[in-house]
Amino acid sequence: MTRAAHLGALAAALTLALSLTAATAATQGEFDDNCVMGLALGKEIKTDCSVNTVYAGRTYCFGNETAKQLFLKKPDEFLLKAQIFYSSKSPEPQP
Repeated sequence: MTRAAHLGALAAALTLALSLTAATAATQGEFDDNCVMGLALGKEIKTDCSVNTVYAGRTYCFGNETAKQLFLKKPDEFLLKAQIFYSSKSPEPQP
């Protein structure tokens, strides 16, 4: 392989890596990226939304794969619990 071919392959790999990173970073979920299962249990657990699922057209984030799998067994039940807890939190005061 020539030097030009190596550089071309490297540039293609970097472009792909950057686009995948941007796609991952762009994932934003409901409930301010808090873990849905955490909210359903009355806890705020902030996530980076790297573990997520789309349900009913909305993206939901999870703290780990186990939480996601539990959610998928009864999504409507857990979403209702999460929504009740999330909406009961008082908004943080603005500075």
